[in-house]
Amino acid sequence: MTRRTTSPLAGFGSGDLAAAGGKGSALGELLRHGFPVPPGFVVTTDAYRLLLAETGLGAALDSLADENTDDGGALRTLFAHFGMPSALRAEIGEAYAALGGGAVAVRSSATAEDLPGAAFAGQQDTFLNVVGEEAVAKAVTDCWASLWTDRAIAYRRRQGIDPREVAIAVVVQEMVPADAAGVMFTANPVTGERGEIVVDASPGLGEAVVSGRVTPERYLLGRTGKIRSFVPGGGEVVISPDAGGGTREQPGSRSSVPSLAGGQLAELAGLAGRAQKHFGRPQDIEWALAGGRIHVLQSRPMTALPPQPLRLNAIQRRVGPFFVEMFQERPYPLDVSGWMTEGILAMLHRMAGSVGVRFPTVEELLPEEDGVVVQLVPPVPRLTVRALAAPLTLARRAKQFRMADWKSDSRFITFLEQVERLNGRDPEGLRWAEVVGLARECFATMRGVTDLRSSYLPGIFLPMLRLRLMLVLLGRLKLASALIAGAETRTSQANRALEQLAAMVGADPGLAGAFASSGAPALLQLVEQDPAHAAFREAFARFLREYGNRETVSVVLSSSPTWSDAPEVVLGLVKALLGQRPRTADQTGAALTELKRHPLLHFGPVRRQVLAAVDAARAGMAFREDSHFYATKVIPPMRRAYSELGRRLVAANVIDDPKDVYHLRFEELEALTDDGGALPPSVRQRYRPLVQARAAKRRELEGIPLLDTALLFKNRRRASGVLVSGTPASRGRAEGPVRIIRGPEEFGRLRSGDVLVCPYTNPSWTPLFQRAAAVVVDMGGLGSHAAIVAREYGIPAVMGTGTGTGILAEGQRVVVDGGAGTVFPAGADE
Repeated sequence: MTRRTTSPLAGFGSGDLAAAGGKGSALGELLRHGFPVPPGFVVTTDAYRLLLAETGLGAALDSLADENTDDGGALRTLFAHFGMPSALRAEIGEAYAALGGGAVAVRSSATAEDLPGAAFAGQQDTFLNVVGEEAVAKAVTDCWASLWTDRAIAYRRRQGIDPREVAIAVVVQEMVPADAAGVMFTANPVTGERGEIVVDASPGLGEAVVSGRVTPERYLLGRTGKIRSFVPGGGEVVISPDAGGGTREQPGSRSSVPSLAGGQLAELAGLAGRAQKHFGRPQDIEWALAGGRIHVLQSRPMTALPPQPLRLNAIQRRVGPFFVEMFQERPYPLDVSGWMTEGILAMLHRMAGSVGVRFPTVEELLPEEDGVVVQLVPPVPRLTVRALAAPLTLARRAKQFRMADWKSDSRFITFLEQVERLNGRDPEGLRWAEVVGLARECFATMRGVTDLRSSYLPGIFLPMLRLRLMLVLLGRLKLASALIAGAETRTSQANRALEQLAAMVGADPGLAGAFASSGAPALLQLVEQDPAHAAFREAFARFLREYGNRETVSVVLSSSPTWSDAPEVVLGLVKALLGQRPRTADQTGAALTELKRHPLLHFGPVRRQVLAAVDAARAGMAFREDSHFYATKVIPPMRRAYSELGRRLVAANVIDDPKDVYHLRFEELEALTDDGGALPPSVRQRYRPLVQARAAKRRELEGIPLLDTALLFKNRRRASGVLVSGTPASRGRAEGPVRIIRGPEEFGRLRSGDVLVCPYTNPSWTPLFQRAAAVVVDMGGLGSHAAIVAREYGIPAVMGTGTGTGILAEGQRVVVDGGAGTVFPAGADE
């Protein structure tokens, strides 16, 4: 059935976005379900398309889209020039007369507005108190033209919305002669608390509140409408709950009398609850009060809403820093459904399950909204009945699988052979299903490392326990962390190889000058193209072949590049390694010397037992580090498969960049078929809106952390004079200027002798420790990669400060006391 170009508002619902736009479809839906929405009609998107077709504006629109410009001034001028077809003007006039012919509000309602992740708030125009047929027609035309304001064009471009795919409807409603009006959020937009409602109100029209021309009074309500706090316009909180559940006035307030009565607030709260329940998500509602009656003028999904605040227990606060360190970036849908579910988290589930521990599901660990991860919930592992047998199970495996033999295990040999086969396959020549299958083979190959870890990790726990018991009996427990550092690992080998690359640079004056004066992109071009540096280029290529699987951000994120994908990151590390290495202490050697001086170690049998325990514990830590390294061997072929799938989706006009493939889930990619070499057109129709919506949601969440780290450290107290404090991770004291490095792209900024201050670390950061005077990290603990390597290099380290990167200032001279876990200003009294 063909809809007229105008139709009553009540004839539309949530499924009519294409005809009525976001505002019109939402208001029609509310009106249908008994909400107090003022009556009106919709000038549908068919009217807008009719205008484009009959006036030639469509061709001008296509030209604007092709030019990719933010300047829509010429097109808006054409709207004013062409006006409106006479038949359409007459139809709008009839609808206006049927509404009563009085004052109306004329509101833009684009098809790409009021959507989850893309509210388009204020991007198109609204006109109030419009009276008369001619004025209404002009307001409708002006609404159409507002689709092409510079701000609307720029907003759509940021949201990745093709201008050719956007249309606009116009909602015309009876004007509400508001005594008071405003906006209402059905959840707290600042904290994310779903149990609170926030109401902004001001006398007169709500447009003043929405546009920011007035400072409204603000009510914080419970779900029933009871006032929890009240802020008069421009004032301070003057009403807050008292101990008896009532309210009390704060001193110094200008007024303690809200302009909305308790019954009106209760009615608003009721409407908030109904709207949120009906639409299934928190709503941003515009309302007006006229003659004692509340009217709903608009309802749209809240955007940029933080997740529901977490209340962490002691276990979650303890394990939280470890998980925050891994999840410094928000995972993409493909990260979660692919590598994490089938690889890393599958390994955790398998290992935990083998000792009777239930690890939370990925949905519990990383809850989603609209297909995008919104929060990190630190896990609370649960014991099962099988945990009763865990000691025997661990002892049996520790006896059966000797740590010294793991690289001779047939499963490890098979794993390396499978990785070699994966690297030998070129995804470009494969069918779609075969490319997806290549990624799934990477998951299957990863299970080899999972099997090895399940078998050999018990060989870590028992030697570590034995060593700690011995050190307790000897009164030397404080030596434990230093004693187990210093084992030969793939990480230490990679760091030495980087030192050798830095030595090559230092020996070549031309190359050294380029490294001193150029950024990473220019260095990469120089290394790859300049014939004068062939020797370094070959050495650099060998390094990437050997260690290019190392992750740059986190082992859980396949969306983040590896060293081979981001060679400029490695060049930044080489740049940081130039210059004199600071003098450091041999913590491991000193700890071992102190242990050997213990009188009981003069007896041969005791000495042999204790030193054997040290060696076994070191071997266990080396296994943990090296098995991590080898697990990442499957990431490069998996990323190549994903890149090929992304390339084909770009060719099918499903996505605009191959990297956008990460907005899709693995099972969605697996469900596609290439139909003889090309993806069918239906793929674009189905998946492009999905990718755009998830990309918009991800942008909406950009400023919201996965976990508020203040929850992990809220009870920590700092001693007087201490700037930041955390977990003592590597002993010693060092002074130097603060250098804040927030990500791999900044590695080249570190200078020898700097105090490295960073939000997180992983093995790819550890080469920096060879030049840093000390390390201060927001996240992580005593057993993290950073802590272990810091001890190996003999530099002080403080982990888990929570706020180091926020409190310490670039260039500020500080003293780091790794033994006390504190950082204080240089020159301050101790």
